[in-house]
Formats: sequence, structure tokens, C-alpha cells
Amino acid sequence: MGLFRRISIGFGLARRSGRVLRAHPNLLAFPLLGGLAGLAFVMTVFGGLFVADLGSGVVMYATLFVVYVVETFIASFFTAALVAATRETFRGEEPTVRASLAIAWEKRWQLLAWSVIAAVVGVIIRGIEESSEIGGTILAAVFSFAWGVMTYFIVPVIVFEEPSITGMFKQSGRTIKRTWGESLGTLSAISIVTVLLVLGGLGVAVVTFLTVGSTGLPGLVATVVIGGGAVLLAFLVGQALTGVAKTALYVYATDEEAPEFFEDMDFSQLGGGSQRSAGMAGGRI
Repeated sequence: MGLFRRISIGFGLARRSGRVLRAHPNLLAFPLLGGLAGLAFVMTVFGGLFVADLGSGVVMYATLFVVYVVETFIASFFTAALVAATRETFRGEEPTVRASLAIAWEKRWQLLAWSVIAAVVGVIIRGIEESSEIGGTILAAVFSFAWGVMTYFIVPVIVFEEPSITGMFKQSGRTIKRTWGESLGTLSAISIVTVLLVLGGLGVAVVTFLTVGSTGLPGLVATVVIGGGAVLLAFLVGQALTGVAKTALYVYATDEEAPEFFEDMDFSQLGGGSQRSAGMAGGRI
């Protein structure tokens, strides 16, 4: 299956994920909460770093490790809540923010273990990147890409399974093998959609500025609030679409059944050649 076909399927997944968001807009709460928590942590950390001289070596890498652990845990925790809520929508139920966060909290130790491992890898990649100017940067980029691919389904595995530490990586790896093209196609398609939404938000900011910018400070405030809100919404939608589509891919790859909102999606080409569901959806995208 060609690249453009993969991206086309990715757009199909993104469009159907949009159906889920329209039916359950409260799913946007999870990327919003995650973003606010991450922002609060980053501001706290950089506030401390501003008055501290870390120098280099062990202290710097130890600080990076702590930052990576906390940031990864925050992102994974709220992604886990989004994944759990999305699964409820696939079952025809109405998810609540509180119940979904409770499910993520039940998985806190697995999420913490994943965050620690991801932080170790992040520090290693940073070390490789700084080992030399060009070679280190290229090697770090390749390593980072491979790591991202291998761990693409880590959070759904943690939420839906009871894996060991090694089991979560094995299950994520098996799932990415079965959905390789669709996963990358979906990521590309949703990235394009997010960029378009952000550009739309910037367009709103420009229109607002041209309309009321001449009014001085009130016009500037209105431009920042309206334009900034539009851009923020674009990012939230992009994050939510990614979580919903990833959950849909994982559910099909493990259950071999198209979830609700995706019944008209042809999943028969998962993994680039599997015909397990050849009778589904008549090849529609």
C-alpha cells in the first residue's frame, strides 16, 4: 500500500475521530488538563532553573531526568484518561471526566514505570545528541524516531491490559507491526489537520486585530484572547483526535472488530496486507 493511500486512510480515521469528539466534546478536557498541568510544572521548573546554575555533567542530566519523568507522567496520565474515556464511547456509553481520571489513577504505577524508562531513554538520546555536532544529531534523531514508533501504543496497552514492564513494550511492538502504515498515516493526517486548524486560529487572530486592533489596548487584548483561544482549541482538537484514532486502531488490532463511529471504516488492510476483515465496509475510507 502506497504512502498516499496510508495518509488517505489516516484522514479517514481523523474524520471519524472527529465524529467521536462532536458526540462527546468532554473528551477535550483531558488534553486541556494535561496541558495546564504540564505548563504549571514547566513554569515551576524553569522558575527554579532561572536562579540556579546547573553547570553540566551529572547535575544537569539528573535534572533533565527528573523533568522528563514528571513531564512524561503528566502527559501519559491524561492520555490514559482520554484513552479510557474513548473506549467507553466505543461501547455506546457516556464517559465522565472523573471516572476516566480514576481509571488512569488506577494505572499510576505502570504509568510511572513507563515514565522512568522513557526518561532514561530521553537522557541517553540527549547525551548522544551532544556527543558530536552532526553525527550525534543524526543518530539521536534516528534513535528517537525508532523509540517513538516502538512505544506508540504503550498507553493503550497500560490502560487495557495488565502488562509487565517488558510486556507493555512487546504488546506495543506487536500492535505497531499490525498497524504500521495506518499509525504513521494517521499521525501524518492529524498533524496536517492540526496545522490547518492552527492556521485557522491565526487567521481568526489576524481578522480580530484588523477589526478591533485600532482601538488600542482593548483591541490588542481582544486579539490575544480570541486568537490565542482559537489556536489553543486547535491544539486541543489535534491532541484529542490523536488519542481517539490511536484507541480505535488499538481496539481493532486487538479485538478485530471496528469500534462504534468507525463501522464504515475498512480496517481490512491493517499491517499492509492482512485480509482478516475483507468483508468489512467494502473498502471504504
